[in-house]
Formats: sequence, C-alpha cells, structure tokens
Amino acid sequence: MIGIGMPLLKHKKTAGFTLIELLVSMAIGLAVIAAVAGTFTAQTRQNNAEEQIAQMQQNVRGALDLMLREIQMAKYNPAATATAFSSGYGVTYNASQLEVKADMNGDEAISTSSGSVEDIIYAYDATNMYITRKLGSSGTAEIVADNITAFTFNYYDANGNAVTSSANSGNIRKVTVNITARTAKPDPNIGGYRTYQISADITPPNMAL
Repeated sequence: MIGIGMPLLKHKKTAGFTLIELLVSMAIGLAVIAAVAGTFTAQTRQNNAEEQIAQMQQNVRGALDLMLREIQMAKYNPAATATAFSSGYGVTYNASQLEVKADMNGDEAISTSSGSVEDIIYAYDATNMYITRKLGSSGTAEIVADNITAFTFNYYDANGNAVTSSANSGNIRKVTVNITARTAKPDPNIGGYRTYQISADITPPNMAL
C-alpha cells in the first residue's frame, strides 16, 4: 500500500541490441577479420617469394662471380716465358666440366694435386642440382651453388668460332657460361618454381698470348 505523500517509483526502460543486430555485427566483424587475415596471408606469401628470389639470385651471382675471377686467370704465368705459354694450359675443352689452369707460382708447371689453385674444375651434378668446384684433379668437389637446373659452357676461338674438340684447346680465347637456377620451394602464387638465368662472356687476357 502506497502511503500518502510517497513518490511513485518509475522504472527506466534499458536499451539493448536485438538478436538481429548482434548477428549483423558479428557477420561484419567476421568479414573484417577474414579480409585482414587474407591480406596478411597474401603479404606473407609475397614476402616469402621475394626472399626466395633474392636468395636464388645471390646464389647464382656469387657462383658466377667466382668463376669469372678464376677463368680470367687462365694461362696466367708470372715468368711469361715461351716455354710456359707453349705448355698448352689455360682452358681445356671439355663438354662435361670447365677446367681452368694457371701457373700461379711461376714454376712453369701445373700442379693437379688435391687443393691446388693451379687446376680448378667446375662441374654440374644434374642429379642433385648443384655446381661443384674442385681444386686439383684429385681434389674433393665442393658445392658452390645449389638448386641449379642447368649449367653449360661454350668455347670460342679468336674469330668467334666454336671450339668443339680437346685437340683444339689451344685455340680457345673466350668462354661463355650459362647458369639457370630455381627457387628452393615452389611459389604458390604461380603454382611452381621461379627461375633465374644468367650468362657471361669471359675473355681471359692471358689466353690471347
């Protein structure tokens, strides 16, 4: 019973979200999250792809730079005597390997023993997809570049004609090296491996003698 003079209590109506409003808000939130997640995933894939491409290019360029420096030294001899330059060393024709010889110590002889920097041999292992470098014919092959799909080299004489026989190794004046590499992993953006090809024409100055 309400007493005389007592104020009446009023109940304030509390505002809230309806079920439909909640469902709409959740749907919008999920759409935003999905968009952000999709963007993040795409960006991550792109970053991974770019990193692999950079590694692939650095891998190949490093190997080619090493070859270029060593091929440039072909037929080097500090004594520069007629006997030294008539001994037939320099770049030897071979279809399966690239062999560079130089008389680094000037004794007018080429050491082919293990570890000798006077006899350097590059070769391609197609099974394992890498390029190897060996010091001396009896040396141990070391990997200088991996994930290589092709490694070829061609030899040319002073007139630009191809040298295709070991009997004509003395006529070699230029070597063309071609390397094709691929990324370590497939790129999901293209559904396969990315590849990179590089080549160089190398004319050792001492080969002209």
